Amino acid sequence: MRNRWVLVGVLLAFAAGIAVLFCLPRLRTGVPKSPKEPPKIIKTAGGVEMVLIPEGRLSMGSKRGDPDEAPIHNVWVDSFLIDRHEVTQEEYTEFVIGNPSRFKDPKHPVEQVRWLEAAFYCNARSLSEDLEPCYDEETGACNPRASGYRLPSEAEWEYACRAGTETEYSFGGGGRTLKTYAWYKENANKRTQPVGQKKPNPAGLYDMHGNVAEWCNDKYDEDYYKHSPERNPRGPADGEKYALRGGAWNSSAVGCRSAYRSGESPGSFADSCFARPDIGFRCVRNLEQESETGADAKET
Repeated sequence: MRNRWVLVGVLLAFAAGIAVLFCLPRLRTGVPKSPKEPPKIIKTAGGVEMVLIPEGRLSMGSKRGDPDEAPIHNVWVDSFLIDRHEVTQEEYTEFVIGNPSRFKDPKHPVEQVRWLEAAFYCNARSLSEDLEPCYDEETGACNPRASGYRLPSEAEWEYACRAGTETEYSFGGGGRTLKTYAWYKENANKRTQPVGQKKPNPAGLYDMHGNVAEWCNDKYDEDYYKHSPERNPRGPADGEKYALRGGAWNSSAVGCRSAYRSGESPGSFADSCFARPDIGFRCVRNLEQESETGADAKET
């Protein structure tokens, strides 16, 4: 009888060892959780695809990143709509005269765009759909409760980028898999590339990692996370720089991480040239009930 129990113990230990070995690759690569539902794609009156991001909680920041990514802190983000891809040159010139981009191509993201130019585009796009503009074009002040388009807060951007994941990128495998999802220093051939060519993140969003870094609505403060409010944080009231997210065609893999953040001067119209061909943007909009149930909504 004793020998039988010894045998049972050996078999159980062997089975547990096999289970651990089987799970190790998953633990090492940090495979993200699968989304519960497929992304819900909304087609706007202007014909742009946006993704409905449901409200939820985000563990924002990183323990292993730069000091401005700490501390990790929990925030709540209300529902919103976000462009499925970065604003293209074709879309930009529909509302703004001139194309500032260095790498000119209608399907490439617009770049070399100042923060205020991105805000003006948001207002023009809002007016074209009879929505209330978010920005005061004299001061740049934003009314985040307006119905129109605006730039995302850092919290909204990271929440949409992570799409329920808690890994360094919005997919498993870390930097080894980045080429499948992003145009960056290792594969972009020293320039931007057409939007939507790489695999989307779990929320159905393209180029959240790489291609061009994206302006956020928030002013940049490297210590902001230490005193960020919990609900819908919108950055500090003052600052000379605005936050950038997502990395770009000339970024390292590290610079394309979900939590990576940096700041840049917004540029002024007194500048003859805003020479940053690695900066673009995408728009967000507050969720309206009719957007969720309207005839132009479709799921993928």
